[in-house]
Amino acid sequence: MEPLWKLFYLLEPAPFTLVVTAVGVTFGSAFRALNYGKEMEKNHDLSETSITLDRSQALMIPVMSSVSLLLMFYLFTSVSQLLTVFTAVASISSLFFFLSPYAAYLKSQFGLADPYVSRCCSKSFTRIQALLLLLCIGTVAAWLVSGHWVLNNLLGISICIAFVSHVRLPNIKICAMLLVCLFVYDIFWVFFSERFFGANVMVSVATQQASNPVHTVANSLSLPGLQMVTKKLELPVKIVFPRNLLGGEIPGGARDFMMLGLGDMAIPSMLLALVLCFDHRRSKDTVNLLDMHSSKGHKYIWYALPGYAIGLVTALAAGILTNSPQPALLYLVPSTLGPIVFISWIRKELAELWDGPLPNMNDKAHQIEV
Repeated sequence: MEPLWKLFYLLEPAPFTLVVTAVGVTFGSAFRALNYGKEMEKNHDLSETSITLDRSQALMIPVMSSVSLLLMFYLFTSVSQLLTVFTAVASISSLFFFLSPYAAYLKSQFGLADPYVSRCCSKSFTRIQALLLLLCIGTVAAWLVSGHWVLNNLLGISICIAFVSHVRLPNIKICAMLLVCLFVYDIFWVFFSERFFGANVMVSVATQQASNPVHTVANSLSLPGLQMVTKKLELPVKIVFPRNLLGGEIPGGARDFMMLGLGDMAIPSMLLALVLCFDHRRSKDTVNLLDMHSSKGHKYIWYALPGYAIGLVTALAAGILTNSPQPALLYLVPSTLGPIVFISWIRKELAELWDGPLPNMNDKAHQIEV
């Protein structure tokens, strides 16, 4: 056990930035999910799909995650280039989804003409959308070439937001089931996997670097000028911040980066998206940040979000004091789900949250039940 004074390292730039970023991404993912659902309802857009998890699917997520973790642990070297290609394609799609509302806002603000210019994969593209797609492809290409942690984080954040917007939970009962199962999953793979597999499987997979297919192609073609292409890549399945972000230094081993897995943001974001939809349905407020802030005392989101921040800080503090990796969901599940269940029980709204369906925002949108 490290001395308590080392908790002051939490005030260093890297952990502080990590917490602020994670909280912002978690709230932003939930808010985008709500707006996306309303957008699909308004436009009657049948080309877009969302997935609503049922009980069996929620139970299968930890099982499939465990299988994937073991496959990555044993076969990562063999499939790393294929995984990088798949991640690059997913990143382009997610980044496009993430940036589309901002492009639409700029178009409306400046009154830009936006004619249709092409059709690809049964989807028509306007000129602005085509330019945005090129920007996303260029960003992913820059990540492949440089492997820079800022680009890694940008792609990881976009993947998180896209996932939370397209994968939904119908009620707190399914949500609690999923969170509890992932709570056990995280604890096992961080604390106990070494006893069974000879190494900490979760940490090993999280810290592995993937082979860069661009580097392989450059070598095979003997192309000059591509020596700067990175040989290894941090895949955007986590956000990372250099420990010496502004010259600071914190304990925690030899690794040069602090990291937080996307699952530690995406899974709590699904809970936040659920209660945010519930808040909106109950209050009938416009989906507006100012409206949400003005009535924050009546909304569940303002209990879950501080709970997430407290849980994340607690996880970082535990990592510093024990000088060992911590399963973040061990702290995030009680700190987010607990306040929601308790407050809803006090308000006599737990039954409605427990079994209630999602708001009707998706009823007119095309929804796939899997």
